[in-house]
Amino acid sequence: MALYSLPFGKSFQQLDISEDYPQKWIAPPALEPASDPLELVKQALQAPLSLSPEKNNFWASVFQNQKVAIAINDKTRPVPNHLLLPPLLEQLRSIGIPRQQISIWVATGSHLPMTTEEFFSILPLSIVEQYPVFSHNIEDKENLIYLGTTSRGTPVWVNRQFYQADLKIVVGDIEPHHFAGFSGGYKTAAIGLAGWPTINANHALLTHPDAWIGKFEKNPLRQDIEEIGSRIGVHLAVNAILNHDKKIVRVFAGHPEAIIREGITASRALWGVDCPELFDLVIASAGGYPKDINFYQAQKAITHASMFCKPGGTIVLLAECSEGIGSTAYEQFMEGKQSIHEIYSHFQTLGFQVGPHKAYQVARLLEKFNIILVSNIDEKRVQRLLLQSAPNIQIAFQNVLKSYPFSPKIGILPHATTTLVFHQSTDCSPSGPE
Repeated sequence: MALYSLPFGKSFQQLDISEDYPQKWIAPPALEPASDPLELVKQALQAPLSLSPEKNNFWASVFQNQKVAIAINDKTRPVPNHLLLPPLLEQLRSIGIPRQQISIWVATGSHLPMTTEEFFSILPLSIVEQYPVFSHNIEDKENLIYLGTTSRGTPVWVNRQFYQADLKIVVGDIEPHHFAGFSGGYKTAAIGLAGWPTINANHALLTHPDAWIGKFEKNPLRQDIEEIGSRIGVHLAVNAILNHDKKIVRVFAGHPEAIIREGITASRALWGVDCPELFDLVIASAGGYPKDINFYQAQKAITHASMFCKPGGTIVLLAECSEGIGSTAYEQFMEGKQSIHEIYSHFQTLGFQVGPHKAYQVARLLEKFNIILVSNIDEKRVQRLLLQSAPNIQIAFQNVLKSYPFSPKIGILPHATTTLVFHQSTDCSPSGPE
């Protein structure tokens, strides 16, 4: 028997598979974390990447007493703020910017605002005590400012207080994203600090076949994000690439457009795997907490897993979902739905909305694959999403085996959301209603 240990929340679930079945562990090589991550951050900040060939002295252009706003990701992202922020704050102090002039904004996007008590889960105590920290609230329309529309027609509404700062900084990580191609760069502010009209219009572009994992230059949704970020005028991005243990491997600092290109090149090299064949059964973990904090986040792993699965095959997603489904709008949209056709029909009638868009994404996957969710969500709630449910990974695996009249080829993805495909023999682009 082969024994596999797969991330589930803050722990693991075990899976035994007989060696009689053809099986493959699909994961990039383990990445060694930086021996001194703080020094790595400091080095990146000392020589920020520029858009121009000449090395401009970024910090020389920052004046004392300027108002600074820093956007960080919320609790659904495993960004090591305790390592990225202290060197950045020290750099700002060294050029004469007092603490009182620096604010930190939690970029929640369409997620619920974080409470003051929750700030301690993503920030060191010393930072919360010494700096003003605010959570973006997408419902606070009074604190949104309109910046016109992008070339793709997206109205740009962004957090007013962040926009009005003299120096705007984003902090986050760069990794594959299921429809934006990659996270990082402008995205923390362009989506994380945006209003509903901006997020809805931008995310409506996910129906385009090039709005897909690992695509950047031709991805209309990601390029729209670039334009939104440029309109906001983000000056500096500090982004890390993390290994599967959420430890820092690489750090990039500089102009958002410069660091995203450097970061994507590195990300593709670090997370790409060769996949010349597809599998009958793919068992995928979202990667543990916080990537599986709720199904709304964990669903991204199904998209990644679909790149490795034969059409008509089965994907088993392992995701604890300690905070349930994660979107009331998604659950309400799915009430009474009995088929993929009903999802498509209602979605088109309703018009694109974030929340229901998750139903559309799942429906596109259900057209090609059987999907089983192993989570802590009540079975009936899972079934209302038109998904199958299983109490643990071993039972899910045994149940799937019964449906095959042959020995299925099995692929196991322990960190699905950060695994990219170098080569593929079958087109795995998304499909949807005409």
